[in-house]
Amino acid sequence: MSKKAINRLKVVLAEKNLTNKWLAEQLGKNEATISRWCTNEIQPPIKTFIQIAEKLNIKLTSLFND
Repeated sequence: MSKKAINRLKVVLAEKNLTNKWLAEQLGKNEATISRWCTNEIQPPIKTFIQIAEKLNIKLTSLFND
């Protein structure tokens, strides 16, 4: 079974020329956790998605695939 890419976090970070390390520092999280979010291995809680959108200054819906 193939894994469905739910979030666009990796793409958005690349578009903004930001790294997993930067996001980890902003959120007080481990870089490995951010990496797992970026590969859609796991998903952060919606509260965290809201924090990410605020840090990146984007709409929350921009973090998700259709």
